[in-house]
Amino acid sequence: MKRALVLTALLAIVAVSGALAYRSAARDRSYRLLLTSGEAALASDDTLAAIEDFSGAVAVRPDAMLARLRRGETYFRRGDLDPAARDFRAAASLDPTATRPLESLADVLYAQERFRRAAETYEERLKLDDRTAPIRYRLALARYRDGAVDVALAEARRAIALDEQLADPYYLVALCLKDRGDLDEAVVAFKQAIERSPALLPAREELADMFASSGRINDQIEQLQALAALDNNRAERQIAIGMAQAHAGNTDLAIATLTATLTRAPDQSPVNAALGGIWLQIAGERHESAALGKALEALERAASALTATSETKALYGRALALAGQFDAAEQVFQQAAERFPVDSSALRQLSLVAEQLGHAEVARTALTEFVSLSPSDANTAEDAARIGTLSLQLHDAAGALPWLQHAVEDRPDDPGALSAMADAQFQTGDAAAARLTLNRAMALDPLNKQVVVVDRKLRKAGV
Repeated sequence: MKRALVLTALLAIVAVSGALAYRSAARDRSYRLLLTSGEAALASDDTLAAIEDFSGAVAVRPDAMLARLRRGETYFRRGDLDPAARDFRAAASLDPTATRPLESLADVLYAQERFRRAAETYEERLKLDDRTAPIRYRLALARYRDGAVDVALAEARRAIALDEQLADPYYLVALCLKDRGDLDEAVVAFKQAIERSPALLPAREELADMFASSGRINDQIEQLQALAALDNNRAERQIAIGMAQAHAGNTDLAIATLTATLTRAPDQSPVNAALGGIWLQIAGERHESAALGKALEALERAASALTATSETKALYGRALALAGQFDAAEQVFQQAAERFPVDSSALRQLSLVAEQLGHAEVARTALTEFVSLSPSDANTAEDAARIGTLSLQLHDAAGALPWLQHAVEDRPDDPGALSAMADAQFQTGDAAAARLTLNRAMALDPLNKQVVVVDRKLRKAGV
């Protein structure tokens, strides 16, 4: 009897073990099939189906790292950053020795612009294997984006030490050096990046800008020509070459460069604007009417395009003003002031032309808008004085006074501004202050016409 019971128990154990083994094998088979199906869906770019399959695999094997990793990568591919981060964290927790979950999590944090947290996660990844140059570079980049320039520079140099053939770490080193003001070293690093990757356009663009800032125009043009050769479908590249050539004084070559670009440009407005700007430069320097005519012709075509920018309109307005066509110039400057983003110089030029035409209200409004857009402009005091004077012309002494006070604060020895402020003070009822202010102006220049006019006005009123 006892032997029968023992045999029965053994048979039951064997049956249960077999059932468990079968269930485990079935679960593993289902898990592998779901992973395979998810990979196939990804290969055909069906990310929704892939997420569904990987989610099924997670449900079947919640303890498996790979399914969570692949689902996280699929979320990341779709731009769904929050669920991607959750899956990468779970995958890293399931297998703390795996590097891919931490790499991917750091990449997601970087994409979320959580640069400090991304850098910390890259550092956790490097604890598992610190001989990986691309990861060291991504750590450096995250530190740079977080504002830690010196730390980024050190990490980028460590990446270079691990792999001297990578271009990106040299580029980042150059950016760090440029930010620190080490410009000569930055130029060397940009060149080293380009040597390793000649098609690294951002490095060439930075180098061209640095050469332009330091007056190395020929070196700038060399980089711009390389950029145009690498990116020959963009007319902006040829425009940049033409403008640099003009800046170097070689206007004939610049005109030839831009004229050749016209026939290839899908949007001719920017090319015509650049061409017209160079002709306008020639007209201003040499006082050539033929050059002005060519500037007007090119800029009219540029400004009439639907894509014409505020800057292009302003350039056309300048040409019209130089040609003495002030009414047309005022109209074009007003159009420039209505295009966003506004070229603030158009507002200043509109105020000058409008004032010349006797349109004081238009002139004041334009100049006030210009000052609001350019509060740190070097001509702030002069502009404030002009706004005040225009306000007086419009019989708005109360509106003029604050502007004139500001002008006098910046230029206390300007008899014109002082006399205008005295006039505003008088018109607003403060005759005593007006006389004191005018006395300051008379002490500086008693023969100044504006001072004399205001003095007569005050004397006539018995002040």
